[in-house]
Amino acid sequence: MKLTLGFSPCPNDTFIFDALIHHKIDTEGLEFEVFYDDVETLNQKAFRRELDVTKLSYHAFAYVADKYVLLDSGSALGFGVGPMLICKDDPEKLLSELSTQTPHLRIGIPGKYTTANFLLGNAFPNATNKVELVFSDIENAVLEGRVDIGLIIHENRFTYQDKGLKKIIDLGDHWEKQTGCAIPLGGIVANRNLPLDVQHKLNRVLRKSVEFAFANPKSGLEFIRSHAQEMSEEVMYKHIELYVNKYSIELGEEGRKAIKLLFDTALRNNFIPPIQEDLFLS
Repeated sequence: MKLTLGFSPCPNDTFIFDALIHHKIDTEGLEFEVFYDDVETLNQKAFRRELDVTKLSYHAFAYVADKYVLLDSGSALGFGVGPMLICKDDPEKLLSELSTQTPHLRIGIPGKYTTANFLLGNAFPNATNKVELVFSDIENAVLEGRVDIGLIIHENRFTYQDKGLKKIIDLGDHWEKQTGCAIPLGGIVANRNLPLDVQHKLNRVLRKSVEFAFANPKSGLEFIRSHAQEMSEEVMYKHIELYVNKYSIELGEEGRKAIKLLFDTALRNNFIPPIQEDLFLS
């Protein structure tokens, strides 16, 4: 059976999916046509129900929970992994302005439906002057003055300082202090139209792919490097270490609790519509 599969070219995703798409594990008869896109493009594809299986932001998942079910493996959750607000100069002044009732700062965000944007809204609900950019362009947008503040995700948390940029606030740290829970960033979902046995097969083979990657961390090095932004091997594996962890093997009770809390908070703040379906594959 051939399925369409979408994930980002970032090191954490290519690390997770390498064994799956290159048949380093038994895929139980499943074949994949792969699409590599940034997370907001994947979110939009999920809204259009274009893919059988896809990575997407947890924020976006709230809008397609009737169309997709969350797999237990492959997620990016964790502590110290959150998005960050950065600037070119005077972070304390900008932080103070963000906290006012009517901040006019232009904020470059990696997409309306990213979890990063949800966390921004949760911390600074009045900061609404947002400019949507591809995540990899946000640092340059700040440097060039196209935006006042950048909301960065993925490997950019390792590179912004090298470009002379400064941290205003770590929104992940803000969430952790507020809730005590891990930050749910992105997950892997399967189309609910797929037969239930195929959904479970997907979850099994994805878990095997993650476990293979942990057991053989350099096996996919060339594949990971071929899709990454310009970065050293050290930065690639720092990125992987940050975003791929025990929750990527299985969510477990803690992971599910964090996801439910994220959705409960978003619903309470009117960030997402009510959800009727069970989120998790059962």
